[in-house]
Amino acid sequence: MSAVPWTSASPGVLALPGGAFVRGRPLRNDLGPADLTLVLGRGAPPAWTYRRLRWPDFGLPLDRDDALDALAEAYALARRGRRVEVACWGGVGRTGTALAALAVLDGLAPDDAVAWVRCAHHPRAVETPWQRRWLRHVAALPTSTRRC
Repeated sequence: MSAVPWTSASPGVLALPGGAFVRGRPLRNDLGPADLTLVLGRGAPPAWTYRRLRWPDFGLPLDRDDALDALAEAYALARRGRRVEVACWGGVGRTGTALAALAVLDGLAPDDAVAWVRCAHHPRAVETPWQRRWLRHVAALPTSTRRC
C-alpha cells in the first residue's frame, strides 16, 4: 500500500522501543495518508483505510476486546513496516494511551510505556488514572496475543 515507509523524521512519527514506527496525531491535523488509522472516538475519518474504536474522551474503549484486536492488528502492521497511526480529536489522551498500549505490546512495562509516550509524543499523554490501569490490562494479555 504505502510507497515510502515512515522514519523518525516524519511528522508525528515515533519509533516504538523495538524499532517499528507509528504515528500519533489529532484527527484535525492531516499529516498525509497512512496504511491504517485507528480512529479513537468521534471525528471525521481519513480518506484512507481506517478502523474506528468507540472510545470516549478521557475514557477507555467501550468494547475492550475490539480495541485490543485493533491494537494488535496495528502493532503487527507496524512491525512489518506499514504506516500505522492512531488519532483522536485532541491527539493527547486517547492517542497517547493507544501509543502506550502499542509500546506495551512491544515489551515495555505499563509505567515505562507511560513515561515513554509522555517523552516521545506529548507530556500529558495518558491523561487519567483509569487509562493507566487499562495499560496494566494490556500487559496482562498472554504473550502469544501481544506479539503478532
